Amino acid sequence: MGEKTIVILPCQSLQPLLDFYVALGFEVTFQQRSPNPYAAVTRGGIELQFFATKRYEPAESLGTCYVVTDDVDGLYAAFRAGLKDAYGRIPTRGLPRIGPLKDMSYGMRQFLMTDPGGNCIRVGQPTSEDQHHRPAPKETFARALHHASLLADSKEDPAAAAKVIDRALERGERGETPTAPQLVRLLVLRADVAVRLGDEQAATHAVARAGAVPLTDEEREQARESLVRLEDLRSPGSA
Repeated sequence: MGEKTIVILPCQSLQPLLDFYVALGFEVTFQQRSPNPYAAVTRGGIELQFFATKRYEPAESLGTCYVVTDDVDGLYAAFRAGLKDAYGRIPTRGLPRIGPLKDMSYGMRQFLMTDPGGNCIRVGQPTSEDQHHRPAPKETFARALHHASLLADSKEDPAAAAKVIDRALERGERGETPTAPQLVRLLVLRADVAVRLGDEQAATHAVARAGAVPLTDEEREQARESLVRLEDLRSPGSA
């Protein structure tokens, strides 16, 4: 016997949602306007279905699902390209938005994308057969990155992530020194969570500090994904 699971997510209006997914390379395979607004989209092995209701607030949505892929880097690049074509930039705040691609401590390489309906689509690729959380590193700044990343992108608590990063940066100012790639990663994540919190001043400050960190070619490679995110956050209208 074969089974298939299809997630059904809410939205306030179908058309902005469908335009978003078409921009990402999805195909609208079903749409009805009455008696109840309903639609389905597919892209490869991904199928998502949606229902619309006026009694719904996208900004307060808890709708989510996880898409497991064997090419998360390829999907991330394709989705970014589609979003840039559709919006003229990579949207990093509000609805819709896309987060950074990163390796998580529970054996997944993933990114989070939130559609116009407020639904968070998590896209990831296993990097290990062990999907349990790894112990936090002992080193100060690696530990801060570990906890802040989990708070920001797993628990979706940007305020708590900001506190962890700020404490780590304060320790750096008191004598403990992060490596240059660690400092860039901390500052870019701090800018990212500030954007989510609507704190424009903190976001602008963190972006400027991150951009001013001198890096060797080797260090740039170590911080590569954070540097990609830094450019997204620098784009007009994104931070």
